[in-house]
Amino acid sequence: MEAYQSFAQVYDLFMKEVPYDEWVEYIEEIWGKFGCDPKLVAELGCGTGNMTTLFAKKGIEMIGIDVSEDMLSIAREKALKNNVDILYLHQDMREFELYGTVDCIISVCDSLNYITDREGLLQTFKWVNNYLNPKGLFIFDLNTEYKYKYILGENTFAENLDEAAYIWDNYYSEEDGINEYQLTLFIKQPEKDYYSKFEEIHYERMYSIEDIKSLVEEAGMEFLAVYDAYTFEDPKENSDRIYFVVREKGK
Repeated sequence: MEAYQSFAQVYDLFMKEVPYDEWVEYIEEIWGKFGCDPKLVAELGCGTGNMTTLFAKKGIEMIGIDVSEDMLSIAREKALKNNVDILYLHQDMREFELYGTVDCIISVCDSLNYITDREGLLQTFKWVNNYLNPKGLFIFDLNTEYKYKYILGENTFAENLDEAAYIWDNYYSEEDGINEYQLTLFIKQPEKDYYSKFEEIHYERMYSIEDIKSLVEEAGMEFLAVYDAYTFEDPKENSDRIYFVVREKGK
């Protein structure tokens, strides 16, 4: 089954503790640090639209791109509920198309780790450079090898709520840098007394800082900085998430 089909139904339920407001503030701090005052921003891997909605409520024109139509359906409903106008595009990040250039492109919550081949990530970076305005910023995060090896590793996670439950098994291969998530979901059916079982398999790839620097250069962009997530400090040995700041070059 394609990732984020069944999971889309309960994604926000299980992600309710995620501090999206703080993530928005952190990206705004990065904008300030690098002199960026964007009016039009695109998000790659926007999911159910939590970040796009928050930025749109601040008056920024937003475009959300995701490969999961199920996630986008929820994002569109969220935009209507919050009375914000957001353009959502059902596209693969590796071959996304916009109607023109934008001031900034963001990608959070390890969305780019889902691109498991180097050429696919390189192509994504090339499209980013193509659709950024001159000197526009590309801000994205990635899970680290430390997280895959020592936090996720061979571990199993589970959560049981009234509306749904999940079992999440992880398998990390150091040889190819791939983490496999086996996700089993039990979702209560509306107005029913039973739960339906769904299964999805997700794959993410670890990219080192050196990998990203090489890809950024090959894509024609300028590498600006890498930080331990939500700080302006250098990544540490035990950083589980890191942020990259890249600038358009060539226009």
